Amino acid sequence: MNIAFFTEDIDSNIFALTLNQKKSVQSWVSGIIKAEGYELAQLNYIFCTDAYLYQINQEYLNHDTFTDIITFDNSDQEKTIESDIFISIDRVRENSQLQNTLFEDELARVLIHGVLHLMGWSDKTNALKKEMRLKEEACLSLR
Repeated sequence: MNIAFFTEDIDSNIFALTLNQKKSVQSWVSGIIKAEGYELAQLNYIFCTDAYLYQINQEYLNHDTFTDIITFDNSDQEKTIESDIFISIDRVRENSQLQNTLFEDELARVLIHGVLHLMGWSDKTNALKKEMRLKEEACLSLR
């Protein structure tokens, strides 16, 4: 499968997806990519800490803020998904508590959020955020 999972600066014994969880995510995400008319070359999810992602945010994007996700589009071909997606498990956990949702549900939302960015979805304005949230919900309903 062209979807891989890694950890950086995080105890993989504390956060680890089971083989069944990995296969479920791989099937779900690749199905959405295909349904949207894209080809999947390689998608790497890298789970990390707030501090690790904050450093990436500063170094590569010149942003001085914490975030739950940073998506790097590595594809040079249109309609092809090739990316490294960094996800702060700390931020996902905190957001799930703030929004009173299950950690697994918030993680799934963030997983697909990065893919939606790769397919051209934006959340730069309130109106675009609302559209993206609706698309996230549609994708989540397919899990």
